Amino acid sequence: MAVEDTSVSGLAGRYALALLDLAESKKQLDEVAAELGELKKAIAGSDDLTRFLRSPLYARDQQTQAMTAILEKAGVSDLTRRFVLVVARNRRLFALSQMIDGYLAELARRRGEVTAHVTAARELSAEQRGALDETLRKAVGAKVKVDLKVDPTLLGGLVVRVGSRMIDSSVRTKLAKLQFAMKGVG
Repeated sequence: MAVEDTSVSGLAGRYALALLDLAESKKQLDEVAAELGELKKAIAGSDDLTRFLRSPLYARDQQTQAMTAILEKAGVSDLTRRFVLVVARNRRLFALSQMIDGYLAELARRRGEVTAHVTAARELSAEQRGALDETLRKAVGAKVKVDLKVDPTLLGGLVVRVGSRMIDSSVRTKLAKLQFAMKGVG
């Protein structure tokens, strides 16, 4: 399987690498990664927050105050709070999600980890999850972090994406192929 390219570059990459260096020096890599992951989920789960972060209509002070309240409610560490507030003061909140992605990707790269994006028709049991982890580790030849999502429309099976390679063994896709083949017969 191909290994995904996790290089970070541009504006978001510079911020991500700066935070990574700070977190490493303070021995808070995992704590910051967990907090950033939760912040990313909050952004993805709220259309209002996403619009707020991307909107140039809010003043710097408004963005800083709002982010301060969000971070206090989330109970993040001082390092994460200071980082996000610097991003807000520099009017770069529009790129916060990319900064988070860059941090997590570079941390994984430095640890020799590869992320596999897996979509399943239903939640996997611990035994199935273990078998999946082991199979992916053998196929990729590196530590694999599994990002698992559930999509009931798959009906059954899995869709696995590692880097640029995708394996779709879902029942939905198999039925679609069968339907296409049957149309060609008639």
